[in-house]
Amino acid sequence: MRPLLLFAFSFCLLNILNAQDTTQQMVAGRKNQDTQIQKPYLILISSDGFRYDYAAKYNAKDLQALAKSGVAAKSMLPSYPSVTFPNHYTLATGLYPSHHGLVYNQFYDRNRKATYNMSDRKAVEDGSWYGGTPIWVLAEQQGMLSASYHFVGTEAPVQGVLPTYWYKFNDKIPVEQRIKRVVDWLQLPEAERPHFISFYMSNTDHAGHMYGPDAKETEEATQFVNDAVAKLYAEVSKLNLPVNFIFLADHGMAAVDTVNRIDLYKQIDTAQFIIRGGGTSLHLYAKDPSFIQPMYAQLKANAKDYYVYLKNEAPASWHYSAADDVFNRIGDIFIAPKYPLTLNSAGRRISPGAHGYDPAMPQMHASFYAWGPAFKKGLVIDSFENVHVYPLMARILGLNYQHKIDGKPEALEQILK
Repeated sequence: MRPLLLFAFSFCLLNILNAQDTTQQMVAGRKNQDTQIQKPYLILISSDGFRYDYAAKYNAKDLQALAKSGVAAKSMLPSYPSVTFPNHYTLATGLYPSHHGLVYNQFYDRNRKATYNMSDRKAVEDGSWYGGTPIWVLAEQQGMLSASYHFVGTEAPVQGVLPTYWYKFNDKIPVEQRIKRVVDWLQLPEAERPHFISFYMSNTDHAGHMYGPDAKETEEATQFVNDAVAKLYAEVSKLNLPVNFIFLADHGMAAVDTVNRIDLYKQIDTAQFIIRGGGTSLHLYAKDPSFIQPMYAQLKANAKDYYVYLKNEAPASWHYSAADDVFNRIGDIFIAPKYPLTLNSAGRRISPGAHGYDPAMPQMHASFYAWGPAFKKGLVIDSFENVHVYPLMARILGLNYQHKIDGKPEALEQILK
């Protein structure tokens, strides 16, 4: 395995440049229950925007070898909308975005009269925004310790519960430092050792957006992730623990039209509507119900390069209509661009890569590989929806759940020994 690519700056300089907290957070006083200590371990690795074909396309040799040693899916379909926060939280809960509440990276909540935005630290850390029971919460509720080196939802006390060990998001922390922390967690005394660990990297998403999925920079990001996973696996393997690995992504990435744009913002009266979203989704929240139909008719009449829906019109496969909207957070009018176009205001740069389109679109498909003592070897499976990862993780960890989810245990049971 090739040496892991290292960041050029020292740890000290990185911490100075980034004002966010870089220290481990810990909930004191927790211990694994005796019944949990002998159960297996699971590391969930998410590489944001790691499209289903990147490993083969960019010859990520170590990832391909690890996939061959276990299970590889032809692809994994994201949930709609195929963007970061909704899909990471879907992976964590087994619920479609309309059912767990994170309906986009930015949205308005009518009942709260407030906006959730993934860049708003206060909202991100407020557990009342998050529905469902994330896998780390399920583990902690059943006396099994968990840890997270970044994952959507792990910075908020969902149902009043945080992982035992966790970090505030800081993308500047070198991956070597993150890997070392995971190894340190697994070397804790059994009573203090987390059995579920989430581990997140953003490199492929950033490169895909900035340069496009076919760019040299995206190839380099893929190799960075390959090396990081190889290093993590090599270091963990030295511990001789029954550790299982799942490597996946939240969505894929598509090359988009960087010249032509759909600019609808001037058509929408902000005295009548609250506007949230952009890029590949636009939500309009009417300040009065009487504003909805005229605005809808106007947008529909001009809908050459985009789709426009009322809340009850979204495609059934998206699970994104009024009947699905558990938290009442989807716009009264919802607009989605036709690929390869995006929704951009005039004067704003259009990034070469985007996601958020229909999950059925191949470029939106994500990667899924799994290996370790729980998994069969050398197995390739058909594409599947990402809601099914949650019951798989619960099964591996020996956790029970009674609450309703969208994922089905039988969907992936064939990959387990």
